[in-house]
Amino acid sequence: MAEDLKKLEKEIELNCEKILKVKDEIAKVIVGQDQLVHGLLLGLLGDGHVLVEGVPGLAKSLAVKTLADTISADFNRLQFTPDLLPADLVGTQIYNIKTGEFTIKKGPLFTNIVLADEINRAPAKVQSALLESMQERQISISDETHKLPDLFFVMATQNPIEQEGTYPLPEAQVDRFMLKIIVSYPKKEEENIIIDRMTTGQKIEVQKVITPEEVINLRKLIFQVFIDEKVKNYITDLVFATRVLDKDPLDIKDLVKYGASPRASIYLTIGGKVKAFMDGRAYVTPQDIKQVAREILRHRIILTYEAEAEELTTVYIINKVLDNVEVP
Repeated sequence: MAEDLKKLEKEIELNCEKILKVKDEIAKVIVGQDQLVHGLLLGLLGDGHVLVEGVPGLAKSLAVKTLADTISADFNRLQFTPDLLPADLVGTQIYNIKTGEFTIKKGPLFTNIVLADEINRAPAKVQSALLESMQERQISISDETHKLPDLFFVMATQNPIEQEGTYPLPEAQVDRFMLKIIVSYPKKEEENIIIDRMTTGQKIEVQKVITPEEVINLRKLIFQVFIDEKVKNYITDLVFATRVLDKDPLDIKDLVKYGASPRASIYLTIGGKVKAFMDGRAYVTPQDIKQVAREILRHRIILTYEAEAEELTTVYIINKVLDNVEVP
């Protein structure tokens, strides 16, 4: 076991440099927003998808476009609107008058990286079409099923300040996202750099430093990262603490309506492995789990009306859980 870990760690040390190069290239365009960039890489390497919430103008779209540029991946941006139809995403059948046959025209979801901009602007049928493709990694058009590319990554955005005419995502569908990231305003120093960088009239070019095939290989390597039974038990302890089943040692029963789902345990494990990989390690520590817990759990806990009346957030519950659950 020890020899296998050493061998794996050497391989990880060699390969994690590729991700550091990706971060360096993204940093040429994106100033600050470390949490957003880190979350995108976490979702990409963990074979998950990311939901991002933030006001307009915080470089959400630019970040995922730049990420696609650095990994030589195909990229499509979809602007979700109330009149969008599922066929606008997945594609449709087209009748050929000359041949008398139907042909399939694939939609923009058949790509590597998708930006679903303002996903809560589209009606439920359109949201379901996207979320089904995220879960199943395939799309059905008429009676034919088409497999999506091996590298298929979705970043969906929500605008928190305009709720009129929106269709909020149901909790069961939000649960399909690996991470939910809240993007905040940049610091003053960072905004000064943004002004200098974005007002020259010159486009900033980034280098292609990795391919989709290499990303798939990195995922295979990441899933080999070792996680001890004690760390697994720590993950389930965290998740069970949010559910408030029989005992309530944290005194949160009146605040939590529904706790985190089993997907939380899965994604905490995967997130811990990705974090270990990005740090050049072949094993997961409890600290890795703590550092990814807020983004993975924040959209999986449903608060009661009492908690909302007290203006509490899910992060308050997560912090309480992290502070009180014993660390191995």
